[in-house]
Amino acid sequence: MPPLSHDASQHETLDPAVLRDDVIFAAWRIAFFQYTVVGVFLFILSGFWTLQVQDNLIYSEAAARNRIKSTPMLAARGKILDREGRVIVDNHFSFSVILSRENLKDEHLPTITEGLNLDHEDLLARLRRWKSVPKYRAIVIKEELTAAEIAFVESHNDPDTFPELELVHVQHRLYPKDNLMAHVIGYVGEVTEAELDLPDFAKYNQGDVIGKAGIERQYNEILMGTDGERQVVVDSKGNEREVIGYKDAIPGRSLQLTVDLDLQIVAELALEGRRGAVVALDVRSGEVLAMVSRPAFDPNKFAGRIRRKDWDEIILNPDKPMFNRAIQSNFAPGSTFKPLVALAALEAGVIDDNTTFNCTGSMSFYGRPWGCHLRKGHGRVNLQRALEQSCDIFFYNTANLLGIDKLFEYGDQLGLGKETGIDLPFEGKGLMPSSKWKARTLRQKWMGGDTVNVGIGQGYVNVTPLQLALMIGGIANGGIWNRPHLVNDPNRRETHTLAINPLSTSSVIYGMYGVVNLGGTGGSARLPGVEVCGKTGTAQLYGYDTKARGSAIAKDLRDNAWFVGFAPRTNPEIVVAALFENGEHGPLAAPIVRDVLKVYFDKKSRNVMRAPTLAMAPLGQKGFAVN
Repeated sequence: MPPLSHDASQHETLDPAVLRDDVIFAAWRIAFFQYTVVGVFLFILSGFWTLQVQDNLIYSEAAARNRIKSTPMLAARGKILDREGRVIVDNHFSFSVILSRENLKDEHLPTITEGLNLDHEDLLARLRRWKSVPKYRAIVIKEELTAAEIAFVESHNDPDTFPELELVHVQHRLYPKDNLMAHVIGYVGEVTEAELDLPDFAKYNQGDVIGKAGIERQYNEILMGTDGERQVVVDSKGNEREVIGYKDAIPGRSLQLTVDLDLQIVAELALEGRRGAVVALDVRSGEVLAMVSRPAFDPNKFAGRIRRKDWDEIILNPDKPMFNRAIQSNFAPGSTFKPLVALAALEAGVIDDNTTFNCTGSMSFYGRPWGCHLRKGHGRVNLQRALEQSCDIFFYNTANLLGIDKLFEYGDQLGLGKETGIDLPFEGKGLMPSSKWKARTLRQKWMGGDTVNVGIGQGYVNVTPLQLALMIGGIANGGIWNRPHLVNDPNRRETHTLAINPLSTSSVIYGMYGVVNLGGTGGSARLPGVEVCGKTGTAQLYGYDTKARGSAIAKDLRDNAWFVGFAPRTNPEIVVAALFENGEHGPLAAPIVRDVLKVYFDKKSRNVMRAPTLAMAPLGQKGFAVN
């Protein structure tokens, strides 16, 4: 067989450049693979570092929460007691239901809202508000469960069906019936989102129940306890296997007030069905013995989450039941202001006990007539007679001689136009006017007629019932008065002293004694065996010219009735101020004060009421704030 022939054309010479490119491409693929392997390794390694080292605690807690279930143990708030240790605000056991968002199934929400009688939209809004809060924190969605609602939760509390629901046993706030002391006590409620944005509420968390008004708000840190916790191990289905931890809740401390329930109840009954306020103070210490504002609200409606219907009913009430008239109302004091005018004039030397003015029922000042409440006039009267009969003409003249700025000086020193500093939130300031005040505020010059009007407690001057009680108490006590307080806290004690000639206070006090005991306008406040001193006041809400024309006056524009009284005449112990809104005549407020004074002295005669200096220990000491 012949040898095969060799054809050179069948072989191509290999290009060195192509070979070089192939080698480079192969090397690049090997390098890419190597770097990818290294990258994946580093990624896995960093994951292990994050999991095991950097965020070990976070992931450990997350893992633990998958097998450890925590149930909050809500702390009870401290009780609120009266000065004799009688319980005013207590707690009672009830059931609440909490919702676990970690186990929440959205399709269960309609059934939950129906079974617990909740508003579906309200519940959804509540869940949205809690969106920024870690899911392991459960939400209390309903308090004070009824028997039917408890049965619903128990019948659905199955890890396989409704794992999000759980009953908790709590101590719920229990307030007195009939709105007793509502404005003094206040109420509690869940902290709102708006409040959480304020510095004063920075320490609280979403869902915390805090004091919202009154003593509950003022002393929230004392009354509020510390919640506890119960921890159990659960299996994959949520069934409890073992209790591994139990942290007891620490209840809040109890708080004892200076209020005497006997005086408080009598004052509340005296204002039943009326709008107004009563304040009773111990002249010697500033302790509040009673404080009433009517109409009132039911704090029990706020103890959980108030229903929208109840809230609308309260907030839309034209009588403003949540408005604390005792410390927030700013009304003209009427003739109850006259003792201050008399004292200032005596101290300034513009009048004395022998000064007289002739009251014919009307007198002209600054080109216009000014009338007296007694149209036929009182005749010639001195200071004592003018106070007894509340003669307007005498005090028009006295204020006109004194001048507004001198009157302002004494009103300011006796606590008008500023907060008293009582341990309650949202206190009003009232107004004690002056020529500078009018120029600064109204951009107007003070006129002589303004002074004449203020001389009988009308015009620009406004007071709260608490301020009026404090002012008269200071005069009765010879120019010494103490900051009013509801809790015996030494950090809040403060005594004010005004240097007053004893002869001046004696003259004013004698005139107020005559108001009640010598045929004056406040005879209905008289008490057998007790020297009661007082002053009536009828504060206009419209002008005399309107009345003279016979115009129809709406019920809510009728005159306010005031009475302020203290006893005994020497070494006074108690002062009581009463406001009867639209009561028309000051003498109609006098029986309110009389009834409160009667209870005080009846108790004293039976040696039931303890001396104020021994009644209670200061805040934080044994016998006052108890665990």
